[in-house]
Amino acid sequence: MNITESSSHYQQLESLSTQEILFNINNEDKTVPIAVEKAIPQIENLVKVVVQKMIAGGRLFYIGAGTSGRLGVVDASECPPTFGVPHDWVVGIIAGGDTAIRKAVEFAEDDITQAWSDLNQFNINANDVVVGVAASGRTPYVLGGMNDCKLHGITTGCIVCNPNSAIANAVDYPIEVVVGPEFVTGSTRMKAGTAQKLTLNMISTSVMIKLGRVKGNKMVDMQLSNHKLVDRAVKMVMDLLPVDYETASALLKQHGSVRNVIDAESGK
Repeated sequence: MNITESSSHYQQLESLSTQEILFNINNEDKTVPIAVEKAIPQIENLVKVVVQKMIAGGRLFYIGAGTSGRLGVVDASECPPTFGVPHDWVVGIIAGGDTAIRKAVEFAEDDITQAWSDLNQFNINANDVVVGVAASGRTPYVLGGMNDCKLHGITTGCIVCNPNSAIANAVDYPIEVVVGPEFVTGSTRMKAGTAQKLTLNMISTSVMIKLGRVKGNKMVDMQLSNHKLVDRAVKMVMDLLPVDYETASALLKQHGSVRNVIDAESGK
């Protein structure tokens, strides 16, 4: 069932006022978290296996095309600065390569063999987990990658927005977030993209919490790459110890991260 391609509930969009367009888009967007909530048992199953594999030294890969591929790249690229993990712990791969992040690469998503070739650039192995992100659930690039991973004994999952899709049927841990027709028929960068983004947030954040990269509710391993983040880190230290701003700032400069400060001070 290609629900993602089915006709919008709204007709003659060009005749609507700007306010009507905005309200109707917003009304459709409100349904997305409910659809994600229904998929939580599936998300939980995938998260548990990813944690298990990563504790054993494996990595998490996202593969996708177009909007889905870009969302995977975004989620992967935000893990190092947010959680202080190496760049190769979570890897996002998009059909067509990095060029496709900014500009569509024609027919890249139709190559059923390219995903396996892309994954092999990272020496993919049975310790890793590969998650295919594809709103339709039938993107050839992703489906081919899932099938090749299965042949090589690699654990697979997916995030799709159609029920009973080829990709969901091909993987070990499917996540199906069925959000219904888009406001603009077939424009899966809208509700489907939002659903995928929410799901990716849940996967990476819960995995990192389970791997010990959060203390209390704080990003104690985040990279201090700009003044805003340094200020946030100082305030974390103030809250966790507690000490005044000047002392927290000095401790942070001395030890380099919030976690190192907490570890050093708790050992005294």
